[in-house]
Amino acid sequence: MRAEVAASWHRSAAAGVPADELTAPITLEDNDLRSARAQHPLAPVFPLLDDVLGQAARDCNATMAVADEVGQLLWVCGSGAALRRAESIGFVEGSNWDERLAGTNAPGLALRLDQPSSVVRGEHFRHAVRGWSCAAAPIHDPGSSRLLGVLDVTGGDEIVVPQTMALVRATVRLAEAELARDRLVAREPTERSGRPTVRVEALGRNDALLSVDDDRGHTGRMRLSPRHSELVLLLASAPRGLSGDELSVLVYEDEGGSSTLRAELNRLRHLLGETFFGSRPYRLLSDVSGDWLAVEAMLASGDIAGALRAFRGPLLPRSTAPGVVRLREALTAQLRAAVLHAGQPDLMSSWTRSAWGADDYEMWTRQRDLLPPGSPLWALASGQLARLDSEFAG
Repeated sequence: MRAEVAASWHRSAAAGVPADELTAPITLEDNDLRSARAQHPLAPVFPLLDDVLGQAARDCNATMAVADEVGQLLWVCGSGAALRRAESIGFVEGSNWDERLAGTNAPGLALRLDQPSSVVRGEHFRHAVRGWSCAAAPIHDPGSSRLLGVLDVTGGDEIVVPQTMALVRATVRLAEAELARDRLVAREPTERSGRPTVRVEALGRNDALLSVDDDRGHTGRMRLSPRHSELVLLLASAPRGLSGDELSVLVYEDEGGSSTLRAELNRLRHLLGETFFGSRPYRLLSDVSGDWLAVEAMLASGDIAGALRAFRGPLLPRSTAPGVVRLREALTAQLRAAVLHAGQPDLMSSWTRSAWGADDYEMWTRQRDLLPPGSPLWALASGQLARLDSEFAG
């Protein structure tokens, strides 16, 4: 079994999904479904999706579905025969195919991993779905990169060809391009805010990825050096700015880095330009967003599952800059404490199956205590605890 599918089976089992459940749960009834469709940002591009991929699905006796960012199917189309067959497994509008509710499946896996995913026949967690195959890809907001939902095609053996995933991904790109065009057309008659934007991606990365928009139609993406990654991260976490002395303390483990810091800041100013970088104090002259800031916001709102999905690893994991170390340890500890406090085995399973949580003794213990002894994950947790006991003893 592929590693990503095996991991999904673990999450499904930890969430308590019965493998013999016939259908996926309905989480949107008719009135709520109509409202969710009307308000969803993918509503304007659904006709395009239906015209391109929906027609292809009808032609090969399959179904096409569009789900929102939490796995709820908002639209399902296909041939009459395919739709009737899909009803038998609960693949209908208003049903929820998050893997923690419906078991391993392509839409749920694509949402979980935030990348194109396929699940073929026996790879499905629930027995009733193992006669089906599916391919899905996430759809993102072209401006903010926020996950909007997922596009899926589900059918029989005809789905299990490379061309299917290529068509799904191409259709997603068309939809994202249409969303970007609509946004540009809507924006042209209005005054620009005059405020540039910066997005920083630093979770699980040793070199941050920076996306910039100067609000005058110029956008770009750049990979920063490790030192510039630290500086941008620290400035993004300090909206009011930092003095040179404050940055020196946060960047260097010992004294004597002031002259080097000034040179690095000058290079960073040259790289970003006066539009994005200010001094006295040093600060980012933009609306700043960051993947670690998004995790903090989700935790603050109580969305622990969302925070865990968005957490792609510790913040700049190789950095030894004191300020970065402090931010990294604080975020990781905050997320870990939230997962422990939630008391949900599926969330704990996601944590312990990660590189940073694999040796978390307390988390394995808590997970084992919450699982029934008959669960295969109970045996897994017990085995991992035995491994850790042996290693600690040695």
